[in-house]
Amino acid sequence: GRRKRSSTSVMYDSDESEDSDILVRKVSAKRRCIIDDDESSEKQQPDKTCPTENVSANRKQKVLAKLKELARQSAARRSCSSANCEDSNSEAEIEEEPFCQLPLTPSEGSETDSDSMKDFIVDNDDDDDGDDNTEHVKSENQPHQKQPNPSNSELLAQYVPQLSRCDHYVHFKRIVKAFLINAIDDTFLSSLYDGTRQKKYAQDMLLSLHYLDDRFIQPRLENLICRSRWKDRYKERVDCYPDVRISLKSTKNMSCQACEMKRCCKFNVLLSGRLYNSKTLEVDDFMPDDKQVLKVGVVCANRTRVYHNLKHFKYKLYVGCSSVAELDGDEDEPVKDTVERLFSHLEESGWIQERYNDLEDYMEDADNFQEEK
Repeated sequence: GRRKRSSTSVMYDSDESEDSDILVRKVSAKRRCIIDDDESSEKQQPDKTCPTENVSANRKQKVLAKLKELARQSAARRSCSSANCEDSNSEAEIEEEPFCQLPLTPSEGSETDSDSMKDFIVDNDDDDDGDDNTEHVKSENQPHQKQPNPSNSELLAQYVPQLSRCDHYVHFKRIVKAFLINAIDDTFLSSLYDGTRQKKYAQDMLLSLHYLDDRFIQPRLENLICRSRWKDRYKERVDCYPDVRISLKSTKNMSCQACEMKRCCKFNVLLSGRLYNSKTLEVDDFMPDDKQVLKVGVVCANRTRVYHNLKHFKYKLYVGCSSVAELDGDEDEPVKDTVERLFSHLEESGWIQERYNDLEDYMEDADNFQEEK
């Protein structure tokens, strides 16, 4: 394009002084003042740029930086708003860059931003403190406007329904219902674990069984063993026998038969009962009357009680459900109806809640058990 020459005007300053012969040339396109006085010209010769121009250039750079940051923030805010992604991560980014938290104005986002620029031009160094205060006030006055991201559990429930989270007691009631079904149809649990049953109710029961084993029982058993000096042979015995009786006997200085350390042993541990499968709970009739009697110290005796209660809780719960089913005696009723009726009776009588309270007590005992001394 053709370069246009900027119009200039020359005027004489005759304010209050007739001796002033200073000729001032005023240029509308630039804020540069040229003084035709010889002395002033010589003094300004080393630095031809007026300090006013430096201030103006710095101000322009600040404004451009602010506007660029505003544009970036507005774009990020619009994209986040459409995706409901105003989560804690975006809040952390905003706290790291407080100048992004500038007040919104009606003219923001328009192409003619000449009027809105005044909201973002900084005239002094106190502006940063003002932004921090504004952000603090906004966070206090609008605490409930935040729309958080979906949590991990919600995403799991949406994309992997079998891993969705539910209340512990809900898991427990599913397990009781599964045990009632297996008490009537002894192939039910084995068909759950081998993948034969794929309906939703069956998969929910399988999930709850895994939840009981993997989240409630097994971690605590491993913790009890890791903090003990038990020998593997003693642990295997406690694992195999579902019944235990611990009784106080005469004190004897000897090697504890649990940890093989020299102790004052005054407890007898009587282990009995039939071996069973830990998943299907099917009983093995090999040597049904076998018993083991072991002499142990006080710490190992207490650990045996806590460990055994938790280890064999699921089997004992199944035995209780089987006893209820056997006492019912109504063989002509469909299995589904029988299970629902028995389950309702157990729930109304408080039996299920009592067994759940027992489980919580056993878990608490395991969590609070003392270290080996």
